[in-house]
Amino acid sequence: MRLFLTISLGVIAWAVSADAAERRCGWYGNPTPGDLLLTDRQGDWWITGGGEDRDAKGIENTPQMDETRFVETNVPGAGRGYNCACLTVETNAKTHRVLRVFAGEIVPLARCRADKALPSPD
Repeated sequence: MRLFLTISLGVIAWAVSADAAERRCGWYGNPTPGDLLLTDRQGDWWITGGGEDRDAKGIENTPQMDETRFVETNVPGAGRGYNCACLTVETNAKTHRVLRVFAGEIVPLARCRADKALPSPD
């Protein structure tokens, strides 16, 4: 009985997490030190920083910046800039913060450049 209860609770927790997850694609970058941001057609979604000390859970699931597809901004060599990425996340729509990152991948810049609903990353 105890094993059944444990398994049932695990399945319920997984289902709730899966329902809360959403896939968002857009400009993924680090505009300033300590900040990580995804900008999609609904606006800016702060993953880290953004004026708050709370970072998203699962930050280890964010993709590493792809240097071959990285657009550098600001001072050359400072590591500030952006990629195009798709992330599977849980968000807070009211605060525009990412609460949890489940997975993510860098995608070709052309994908974001072709999306007319995305604001310019510059």
